Amino acid sequence: MDDWMLLATLFATSFLSATLLPGGSEANLVYLLTQHSFVDGIAVAIATVGNTLGGMTNYAIGRWLPDYQPRQSWHRRALAGLQRYGYAALLLSWVPIMGDPLCVVAGWLRLRQSWCWLIIFVAKASRYLVIVISFRWVAG
Repeated sequence: MDDWMLLATLFATSFLSATLLPGGSEANLVYLLTQHSFVDGIAVAIATVGNTLGGMTNYAIGRWLPDYQPRQSWHRRALAGLQRYGYAALLLSWVPIMGDPLCVVAGWLRLRQSWCWLIIFVAKASRYLVIVISFRWVAG
């Protein structure tokens, strides 16, 4: 498979894993780093952009749900966290299961989009950087 196709797959899995769909971008990232000679920064950048766009897709879904009433307990926790901590709660947008509803609720609460872009980007990039640094440290 061509390198650009592998990077497109990383982008797609990163995007999908940040939406409400299941995905495993972390495993894909580590696979690319073990099996191919990609520059770590390029792989992290592509995964981060895909994951951030997925998170902002969730934000957009929240904007389209004006009368959204969370029924599941984890949705209610996301709402309570965002109402209490505001933008800072979006630093947890990288957390599996909990991060997706946080982005949806941020849109529903009409938090400023530019700040959401920035904070979600920083959170997602930090996660991928930690994964790559941990992988390189363990791999020696």
